[in-house]
Parts: sequence; structure tokens; C-alpha cells
Amino acid sequence: MAKRSSRQSHRGSRARARRVKRNVPRGCIHIRTSFNNTILTVTDPEGNVLRWLTPAAVGFRGTRKSTPFAARVAAERIAQEAMNNDGMREADIFVRGAGPGREAALRAIAAAGLRVRSIVDATPIPHNGCRPPKRRRI
Repeated sequence: MAKRSSRQSHRGSRARARRVKRNVPRGCIHIRTSFNNTILTVTDPEGNVLRWLTPAAVGFRGTRKSTPFAARVAAERIAQEAMNNDGMREADIFVRGAGPGREAALRAIAAAGLRVRSIVDATPIPHNGCRPPKRRRI
């Protein structure tokens, strides 16, 4: 006969963590674009992540994630959240990768009302590293 555990189920017993409203007047927005997706991350000047968003979190699935429109919608939303919840007024923008959402995300952040201090292209460039994938033949 198996012994019953006297521990209670911890499901639901833990209090939900509430999001703390921060005041970060100056921060960084990292835009990571690939040909399949766009990832936007808001950090403070030290590099601590405040929030992140992708087009999938806004409701785009499959091939629609990789469109410039999806990147624009995600960038608008993350800029609004950074201004309203984190008190951000100005941002440095770091862009990595070459994807269709790159320019659209940049324009959306600037149009949302955040003051853009600088734009840095931090795309990693190999010094003859890995062999690139073969060209598509259509």
C-alpha cells in the first residue's frame, strides 16, 4: 500500500507576480530581424530586459509573421508599452539582421512618439566563417 503524501497541491497557492511600473526615461530597443520573424526587445541602458515582443504575440502566425506589416504592428505596440508602462521618452535603436521587417519596425518606433537618439546597425558579419546556405533555384 502506497503512503499518501501530506503535502498539498501548490497549484493556485502562489500569488501571481504583478508587473512593476518602472521609470526608465532612456532605454534601448533591439530589433532582431530574420527572413522568418522579427524580435523586438526593450532594455534599460545597462542591458536589463524590460519587455519583449514578436509578431506572433500580436496575432500573426505562419508566413504572416515575416511581413513588414507584422513587424510594424509589433513595433508600434512595444513602443506604446515602453512609453506608458516604463516611462520611456528616448531610445537608442540597435538593428540586427536583414529581414523584411527591418525598415518597417524602425519607422513605426519613430512614429510612435519615442525620441530616437541613435540607430546602430549591429548586424553580425562573418570574416569568412560558416559556409552560407545554397542559393534557391525557382
